[in-house]
Amino acid sequence: MTLDLSLLPDGGVSWLDASGDHAGIVLSTRIRLARNLEGFAFPGRARDGERLRVLSRVREAVGTAPSLEHHVLVRVDDLPSEDRLLLHERHLVSRELAGLDPQHPVRSGAAVFLGAGTGVMVNEEDHLRLQALRSGFALSEAYAALERIDEELGATIPFAYHQEFGFLTSCPTNTGTGMRASVMIHLPGLNATKEISKTLAGLQQMGLTYRGLYGEGSEVVGNFFQISNQTTLGRSEDEIIDQLMYVLRTVISREEDARRVLLRDAGYIIEDKLWRAYGTLRYARSLTFDEAMSYLSGVRLAVGLKLITGLSVYTLNKLLIFSQSAHLAQAEGRALTDSEANLVRARYVRQLLAEEAGTNG
Repeated sequence: MTLDLSLLPDGGVSWLDASGDHAGIVLSTRIRLARNLEGFAFPGRARDGERLRVLSRVREAVGTAPSLEHHVLVRVDDLPSEDRLLLHERHLVSRELAGLDPQHPVRSGAAVFLGAGTGVMVNEEDHLRLQALRSGFALSEAYAALERIDEELGATIPFAYHQEFGFLTSCPTNTGTGMRASVMIHLPGLNATKEISKTLAGLQQMGLTYRGLYGEGSEVVGNFFQISNQTTLGRSEDEIIDQLMYVLRTVISREEDARRVLLRDAGYIIEDKLWRAYGTLRYARSLTFDEAMSYLSGVRLAVGLKLITGLSVYTLNKLLIFSQSAHLAQAEGRALTDSEANLVRARYVRQLLAEEAGTNG
Protein backbone atom coordinates (compact mmCIF):
# COMPACT_ATOMS: atom_id res chain seq x y z
CA MET A 1 0.00 0.00 0.00
CA THR A 2 1.24 3.51 -0.81
CA LEU A 3 0.06 6.74 0.76
CA ASP A 4 -2.22 9.00 -1.30
CA LEU A 5 -2.40 12.34 0.49
CA SER A 6 -4.69 13.73 -2.22
CA LEU A 7 -7.49 11.77 -0.50
CA LEU A 8 -7.27 14.14 2.46
CA PRO A 9 -9.33 17.33 2.22
CA ASP A 10 -6.32 19.52 3.03
CA GLY A 11 -3.41 17.14 2.52
CA GLY A 12 -3.26 17.09 6.31
CA VAL A 13 -1.50 20.45 6.49
CA SER A 14 -4.17 23.14 6.88
CA TRP A 15 -2.52 23.97 10.21
CA LEU A 16 0.39 25.49 8.28
CA ASP A 17 -1.68 28.30 6.78
CA ALA A 18 -0.72 30.91 9.44
CA SER A 19 -4.35 31.93 9.91
CA GLY A 20 -4.54 31.62 13.70
CA ASP A 21 -3.84 34.13 16.46
CA HIS A 22 -0.17 35.08 17.00
CA ALA A 23 0.74 32.91 13.98
CA GLY A 24 4.10 34.65 13.62
CA ILE A 25 5.18 33.29 17.02
CA VAL A 26 2.90 30.28 17.57
CA LEU A 27 3.13 27.88 14.64
CA SER A 28 0.37 25.52 15.78
CA THR A 29 -1.85 24.26 18.58
CA ARG A 30 -2.48 20.58 19.16
CA ILE A 31 -4.69 18.77 21.63
CA ARG A 32 -4.74 15.01 22.08
CA LEU A 33 -7.07 12.86 24.16
CA ALA A 34 -6.00 9.36 25.17
CA ARG A 35 -8.79 6.78 25.34
CA ASN A 36 -8.94 2.99 25.71
CA LEU A 37 -11.72 0.55 24.97
CA GLU A 38 -13.21 -1.23 27.94
CA GLY A 39 -12.44 -4.95 28.06
CA PHE A 40 -9.33 -4.89 25.85
CA ALA A 41 -5.67 -5.06 26.87
CA PHE A 42 -3.63 -1.90 26.24
CA PRO A 43 -1.98 -2.01 22.78
CA GLY A 44 1.51 -2.67 24.14
CA ARG A 45 0.28 -5.87 25.82
CA ALA A 46 -2.40 -6.89 23.34
CA ARG A 47 -1.93 -9.63 20.78
CA ASP A 48 -2.25 -9.00 17.06
CA GLY A 49 -5.82 -10.31 16.87
CA GLU A 50 -6.97 -8.15 19.76
CA ARG A 51 -5.56 -4.97 18.22
CA LEU A 52 -7.31 -5.83 14.96
CA ARG A 53 -10.59 -6.27 16.83
CA VAL A 54 -10.07 -2.85 18.41
CA LEU A 55 -9.57 -1.35 14.95
CA SER A 56 -12.75 -3.03 13.72
CA ARG A 57 -14.76 -1.66 16.67
CA VAL A 58 -13.37 1.84 16.13
CA ARG A 59 -14.07 1.69 12.40
CA GLU A 60 -17.73 0.90 13.10
CA ALA A 61 -17.96 3.75 15.62
CA VAL A 62 -16.33 6.25 13.25
CA GLY A 63 -18.99 5.36 10.67
CA THR A 64 -21.69 6.63 13.06
CA ALA A 65 -19.87 9.82 14.18
CA PRO A 66 -21.03 12.93 12.25
CA SER A 67 -17.80 14.81 13.01
CA LEU A 68 -15.77 12.03 11.36
CA GLU A 69 -17.97 11.59 8.29
CA HIS A 70 -15.32 12.69 5.79
CA HIS A 71 -12.29 11.23 7.54
CA VAL A 72 -10.08 8.87 5.55
CA LEU A 73 -8.76 5.61 7.03
CA VAL A 74 -5.03 5.05 6.57
CA ARG A 75 -3.70 1.64 7.62
CA VAL A 76 -0.33 2.67 8.98
CA ASP A 77 0.73 -0.96 9.43
CA ASP A 78 0.41 -1.47 5.64
CA LEU A 79 2.55 1.52 4.67
CA PRO A 80 6.27 1.44 3.78
CA SER A 81 8.57 3.18 6.25
CA GLU A 82 9.04 6.29 4.07
CA ASP A 83 5.28 6.94 4.00
CA ARG A 84 5.01 6.44 7.74
CA LEU A 85 7.82 8.95 8.22
CA LEU A 86 6.06 11.43 5.94
CA LEU A 87 2.89 11.24 8.06
CA HIS A 88 5.02 11.85 11.12
CA GLU A 89 6.77 14.84 9.53
CA ARG A 90 3.34 16.39 8.94
CA HIS A 91 2.49 15.87 12.64
CA LEU A 92 -0.42 13.61 11.65
CA VAL A 93 0.80 10.55 13.57
CA SER A 94 3.11 10.05 16.50
CA ARG A 95 6.53 8.47 16.23
CA GLU A 96 5.23 5.44 18.11
CA LEU A 97 2.25 4.84 15.82
CA ALA A 98 4.53 5.18 12.79
CA GLY A 99 6.89 2.56 14.24
CA LEU A 100 9.96 4.63 13.43
CA ASP A 101 12.17 3.32 16.23
CA PRO A 102 13.86 -0.04 15.50
CA GLN A 103 13.14 -1.26 19.03
CA HIS A 104 9.43 -0.44 18.59
CA PRO A 105 8.34 -1.51 15.09
CA VAL A 106 4.89 -0.63 13.75
CA ARG A 107 2.14 -2.63 15.45
CA SER A 108 -0.49 -4.69 13.69
CA GLY A 109 -3.76 -2.75 13.59
CA ALA A 110 -1.94 0.61 13.65
CA ALA A 111 -4.14 3.07 11.76
CA VAL A 112 -5.29 6.67 11.63
CA PHE A 113 -8.51 8.35 10.51
CA LEU A 114 -7.59 11.73 9.00
CA GLY A 115 -9.77 14.73 8.25
CA ALA A 116 -9.43 18.49 8.01
CA GLY A 117 -7.61 19.46 11.20
CA THR A 118 -8.60 16.39 13.22
CA GLY A 119 -7.59 12.76 13.39
CA VAL A 120 -7.99 9.55 15.36
CA MET A 121 -4.93 7.35 15.87
CA VAL A 122 -5.69 3.70 16.61
CA ASN A 123 -3.44 1.26 18.50
CA GLU A 124 -0.76 3.72 19.48
CA GLU A 125 0.32 3.68 23.16
CA ASP A 126 -3.42 3.73 23.87
CA HIS A 127 -6.23 2.31 21.75
CA LEU A 128 -7.24 5.81 20.68
CA ARG A 129 -5.44 9.11 20.46
CA LEU A 130 -7.92 11.75 19.32
CA GLN A 131 -6.11 14.76 17.86
CA ALA A 132 -6.95 18.29 16.75
CA LEU A 133 -4.40 20.55 15.02
CA ARG A 134 -4.97 24.26 14.47
CA SER A 135 -2.95 27.13 13.10
CA GLY A 136 -1.61 29.62 15.63
CA PHE A 137 -2.69 29.97 19.26
CA ALA A 138 -6.08 28.24 19.30
CA LEU A 139 -6.49 26.05 22.37
CA SER A 140 -10.23 26.63 22.84
CA GLU A 141 -11.02 26.01 19.17
CA ALA A 142 -8.95 22.82 19.04
CA TYR A 143 -10.57 21.44 22.17
CA ALA A 144 -14.10 22.26 20.97
CA ALA A 145 -13.52 20.19 17.82
CA LEU A 146 -12.06 17.32 19.82
CA GLU A 147 -14.77 17.36 22.47
CA ARG A 148 -17.43 16.64 19.84
CA ILE A 149 -15.46 13.69 18.47
CA ASP A 150 -14.88 12.35 21.98
CA GLU A 151 -18.59 12.50 22.80
CA GLU A 152 -19.66 10.89 19.53
CA LEU A 153 -17.23 7.98 19.82
CA GLY A 154 -17.89 7.57 23.54
CA ALA A 155 -21.61 7.18 22.83
CA THR A 156 -20.83 4.08 20.75
CA ILE A 157 -17.70 2.62 22.33
CA PRO A 158 -17.47 2.12 26.11
CA PHE A 159 -14.19 3.74 27.23
CA ALA A 160 -12.13 2.36 30.12
CA TYR A 161 -13.04 4.70 33.00
CA HIS A 162 -12.68 4.71 36.79
CA GLN A 163 -14.89 6.83 39.04
CA GLU A 164 -11.92 7.97 41.12
CA PHE A 165 -9.09 8.08 38.57
CA GLY A 166 -10.93 9.08 35.39
CA PHE A 167 -9.97 7.72 31.97
CA LEU A 168 -7.54 4.81 32.28
CA THR A 169 -4.45 5.03 30.11
CA SER A 170 -1.33 3.03 29.37
CA CYS A 171 0.92 5.71 30.89
CA PRO A 172 -0.09 6.86 34.40
CA THR A 173 0.73 10.51 33.58
CA ASN A 174 -2.18 10.56 31.13
CA THR A 175 -4.71 9.08 33.54
CA GLY A 176 -7.53 11.45 34.45
CA THR A 177 -8.63 13.58 31.52
CA GLY A 178 -6.21 11.85 29.15
CA MET A 179 -5.49 15.30 27.71
CA ARG A 180 -2.22 16.57 26.32
CA ALA A 181 -2.55 20.18 25.16
CA SER A 182 0.45 21.76 23.46
CA VAL A 183 1.58 24.66 21.31
CA MET A 184 4.52 24.86 18.92
CA ILE A 185 6.11 28.22 19.63
CA HIS A 186 9.08 30.08 18.13
CA LEU A 187 11.22 31.86 20.74
CA PRO A 188 14.34 33.32 19.07
CA GLY A 189 14.05 36.62 20.93
CA LEU A 190 14.18 35.01 24.36
CA ASN A 191 17.09 32.86 23.21
CA ALA A 192 19.06 35.83 21.82
CA THR A 193 18.50 37.91 24.99
CA LYS A 194 19.58 34.96 27.20
CA GLU A 195 16.15 34.83 28.85
CA ILE A 196 15.17 31.40 27.53
CA SER A 197 16.57 29.33 30.43
CA LYS A 198 14.66 31.36 33.00
CA THR A 199 11.49 31.11 30.93
CA LEU A 200 11.74 27.33 30.54
CA ALA A 201 12.50 26.88 34.24
CA GLY A 202 9.38 28.90 35.04
CA LEU A 203 7.30 26.61 32.83
CA GLN A 204 8.46 23.56 34.75
CA GLN A 205 7.63 25.23 38.06
CA MET A 206 4.09 25.71 36.72
CA GLY A 207 3.76 21.97 35.97
CA LEU A 208 4.33 22.36 32.24
CA THR A 209 7.01 20.77 30.10
CA TYR A 210 8.79 21.57 26.85
CA ARG A 211 10.14 19.41 24.06
CA GLY A 212 11.44 19.78 20.52
CA LEU A 213 9.71 20.01 17.18
CA TYR A 214 8.36 16.46 17.36
CA GLY A 215 7.52 16.12 21.02
CA GLU A 216 8.90 13.57 23.43
CA GLY A 217 12.48 12.56 22.72
CA SER A 218 13.06 15.20 20.02
CA GLU A 219 15.69 17.93 20.26
CA VAL A 220 14.97 21.63 20.09
CA VAL A 221 16.06 23.00 16.69
CA GLY A 222 15.48 26.40 15.15
CA ASN A 223 14.25 27.85 18.47
CA PHE A 224 10.98 25.90 18.14
CA PHE A 225 9.60 24.59 21.42
CA GLN A 226 6.60 22.36 22.02
CA ILE A 227 5.10 23.43 25.36
CA SER A 228 2.43 21.26 27.01
CA ASN A 229 0.82 20.19 30.26
CA GLN A 230 2.72 17.49 32.13
CA THR A 231 -0.02 15.73 34.12
CA THR A 232 -3.78 15.30 33.84
CA LEU A 233 -4.88 13.51 37.01
CA GLY A 234 -7.01 15.58 39.37
CA ARG A 235 -7.54 18.43 36.93
CA SER A 236 -10.36 19.12 34.51
CA GLU A 237 -9.91 19.78 30.81
CA ASP A 238 -10.91 23.43 31.29
CA GLU A 239 -8.36 23.87 34.08
CA ILE A 240 -5.58 22.46 31.91
CA ILE A 241 -6.46 24.70 28.98
CA ASP A 242 -6.95 27.82 31.14
CA GLN A 243 -3.54 27.37 32.75
CA LEU A 244 -1.81 26.78 29.44
CA MET A 245 -3.52 29.83 27.91
CA TYR A 246 -2.46 32.02 30.83
CA VAL A 247 1.16 30.85 30.77
CA LEU A 248 1.49 30.97 27.00
CA ARG A 249 0.12 34.51 26.81
CA THR A 250 2.87 35.48 29.24
CA VAL A 251 5.53 33.69 27.17
CA ILE A 252 4.28 35.34 23.96
CA SER A 253 4.40 38.75 25.65
CA ARG A 254 7.96 38.13 26.87
CA GLU A 255 9.04 37.03 23.40
CA GLU A 256 7.57 40.22 21.91
CA ASP A 257 9.38 42.28 24.55
CA ALA A 258 12.65 40.47 23.82
CA ARG A 259 12.32 41.23 20.12
CA ARG A 260 11.84 44.92 20.86
CA VAL A 261 14.96 44.86 23.07
CA LEU A 262 16.98 43.29 20.24
CA LEU A 263 15.99 46.03 17.83
CA ARG A 264 16.65 48.77 20.37
CA ASP A 265 20.00 47.57 21.69
CA ALA A 266 21.55 45.70 18.76
CA GLY A 267 19.54 46.77 15.73
CA TYR A 268 22.19 46.79 13.01
CA ILE A 269 23.90 43.65 14.37
CA ILE A 270 20.64 41.72 14.43
CA GLU A 271 19.60 43.05 11.03
CA ASP A 272 22.91 41.97 9.48
CA LYS A 273 22.69 38.51 11.05
CA LEU A 274 19.12 37.92 9.89
CA TRP A 275 19.75 39.14 6.33
CA ARG A 276 22.75 36.80 6.18
CA ALA A 277 20.43 33.92 7.15
CA TYR A 278 18.07 34.91 4.34
CA GLY A 279 20.94 35.19 1.87
CA THR A 280 22.19 31.73 2.79
CA LEU A 281 18.77 30.18 2.23
CA ARG A 282 18.38 32.01 -1.09
CA TYR A 283 21.70 30.82 -2.49
CA ALA A 284 23.06 27.79 -0.58
CA ARG A 285 23.65 24.66 -2.66
CA SER A 286 23.63 22.23 0.27
CA LEU A 287 21.75 22.43 3.58
CA THR A 288 21.50 19.95 6.41
CA PHE A 289 18.18 19.84 8.24
CA ASP A 290 19.62 21.54 11.33
CA GLU A 291 21.19 24.28 9.18
CA ALA A 292 17.92 24.88 7.39
CA MET A 293 16.02 25.11 10.69
CA SER A 294 18.56 27.55 12.12
CA TYR A 295 18.46 29.88 9.11
CA LEU A 296 14.67 29.60 8.86
CA SER A 297 14.46 30.66 12.49
CA GLY A 298 16.46 33.78 11.64
CA VAL A 299 14.34 34.62 8.62
CA ARG A 300 11.14 34.01 10.57
CA LEU A 301 12.39 36.47 13.21
CA ALA A 302 13.27 38.99 10.48
CA VAL A 303 9.73 38.76 9.08
CA GLY A 304 8.30 39.20 12.59
CA LEU A 305 10.45 42.31 13.10
CA LYS A 306 9.40 43.60 9.65
CA LEU A 307 13.02 43.72 8.55
CA ILE A 308 12.08 41.49 5.61
CA THR A 309 8.79 42.21 3.86
CA GLY A 310 6.99 40.37 1.10
CA LEU A 311 7.69 36.95 2.62
CA SER A 312 4.72 35.16 4.17
CA VAL A 313 4.71 33.14 7.37
CA TYR A 314 2.81 30.48 5.43
CA THR A 315 5.81 30.02 3.11
CA LEU A 316 8.14 29.72 6.10
CA ASN A 317 5.81 27.15 7.67
CA LYS A 318 5.85 25.11 4.46
CA LEU A 319 9.64 25.19 4.38
CA LEU A 320 9.73 23.88 7.93
CA ILE A 321 7.81 20.72 6.99
CA PHE A 322 8.46 20.15 3.28
CA SER A 323 12.24 20.41 3.59
CA GLN A 324 12.36 17.28 5.76
CA SER A 325 13.75 14.00 4.47
CA ALA A 326 10.58 12.02 3.67
CA HIS A 327 9.02 14.98 1.85
CA LEU A 328 12.19 15.52 -0.19
CA ALA A 329 12.29 11.82 -1.09
CA GLN A 330 8.64 11.91 -2.14
CA ALA A 331 9.25 14.95 -4.33
CA GLU A 332 12.20 13.21 -6.00
CA GLY A 333 10.35 9.91 -6.32
CA ARG A 334 13.19 7.91 -4.78
CA ALA A 335 15.14 7.31 -1.59
CA LEU A 336 17.90 9.85 -0.92
CA THR A 337 21.22 9.56 0.86
CA ASP A 338 21.97 12.25 3.44
CA SER A 339 24.22 14.16 1.04
CA GLU A 340 21.61 13.95 -1.73
CA ALA A 341 18.91 15.16 0.66
CA ASN A 342 21.08 18.16 1.57
CA LEU A 343 21.35 19.14 -2.10
CA VAL A 344 17.64 18.63 -2.78
CA ARG A 345 16.72 20.55 0.37
CA ALA A 346 18.79 23.55 -0.63
CA ARG A 347 17.30 23.51 -4.14
CA TYR A 348 13.74 23.33 -2.78
CA VAL A 349 14.35 26.22 -0.37
CA ARG A 350 15.92 28.34 -3.13
CA GLN A 351 13.04 27.71 -5.49
CA LEU A 352 10.29 28.46 -2.97
CA LEU A 353 11.93 31.68 -1.78
CA ALA A 354 12.58 32.78 -5.38
CA GLU A 355 8.91 32.16 -6.24
CA GLU A 356 7.81 34.18 -3.23
CA ALA A 357 10.15 37.03 -4.12
CA GLY A 358 8.88 36.98 -7.71
CA THR A 359 5.24 37.00 -6.60
CA ASN A 360 5.87 40.04 -4.43
CA GLY A 361 7.57 42.16 -7.03
